[in-house]
Amino acid sequence: MRNLLLAALLAIGQPLAAQPSPPAIPIHDPVLTRQGNTYYLFGTGNGITVWSSKDRQTWTPEKPVFASPPAWAQHDVPGFKGHIWAPDISYHNGQYSLFYSISTFGKNRSAIGLATNKTLDPKSKDFKWVDHGVVIESVPGRDMWNAIDPNLIRDERGTPWLAFGSFWNGIKLVQLRPDLTGPAEPAQWRTLARRPRNAALADSLPGDGAIEGPFIFRHGGYYYLFTSFDYCCRGPQSTYKMMVGRARTVTGPYLDQAGVPLEQGGGTLVLQGDANWYGVGHNAVATFDQVDYLIFHGYDGHDQGRPKLRIEPLAWSPDGWPTVAARP
Repeated sequence: MRNLLLAALLAIGQPLAAQPSPPAIPIHDPVLTRQGNTYYLFGTGNGITVWSSKDRQTWTPEKPVFASPPAWAQHDVPGFKGHIWAPDISYHNGQYSLFYSISTFGKNRSAIGLATNKTLDPKSKDFKWVDHGVVIESVPGRDMWNAIDPNLIRDERGTPWLAFGSFWNGIKLVQLRPDLTGPAEPAQWRTLARRPRNAALADSLPGDGAIEGPFIFRHGGYYYLFTSFDYCCRGPQSTYKMMVGRARTVTGPYLDQAGVPLEQGGGTLVLQGDANWYGVGHNAVATFDQVDYLIFHGYDGHDQGRPKLRIEPLAWSPDGWPTVAARP
């Protein structure tokens, strides 16, 4: 009976009421990958937080990616003090690429940087993060978008695209050069998803169109765009929840389950908070041993709303929509 109840609670669009298997490590905006038999977790933090694990249960803190803040970032984003947001990790042609966000809260004077490494194993002789500096940046008064929350996706031809954005005019997409260090020319900035925003607000203000944290995942002939709606970072007052839409091409248009374009405010609910987890969001998706997983953070209702790591199996409905699968 308990398993049946848990399965029902974890159906699409329902609150995540179950407690995690301990330990739940403190983290914001997690992304997860695996090299060999070791998992590496990256998250928001001073210099970019890094953890490693052999089993996704017991985690060891590693040294941050940056021992000191990138000099370019302090110059380009006034007020930045080294707290780097929302990393994104990927592997291609023998190289790990780590995109990261430089910003200050509630402002769109922001930039996305790139660091690369041949290996994630800090004991390897080849381990060395090389910073390539700014990839894209947003400027108040020029851009009605925010250059944070990067996610790299390669289309069926292997072309690299960067999804990013929060608030303002929503989630954007731009094609990158093959070396990932900047937009392909001529740059074309596409809008993938957004929510209504008070047009009377100044361009320098984020407004009330709370959408951020894009992550694009290919499955079954579709590209799925996950985003987070509403508000993070407020402990017990957090209202974060995860939404999704899908498209046949990486550039969209992305539609929700009811056929509403995400660019017009649409979105199908994947998971939301409850009394146990006040808000859940800023997710990534990863596949290990032919199982898809949703990786995200939640605000723990049993620990004063502190952000914790969540990793849940991701299932797919018969018509191809993601659902959070119950644990055995």
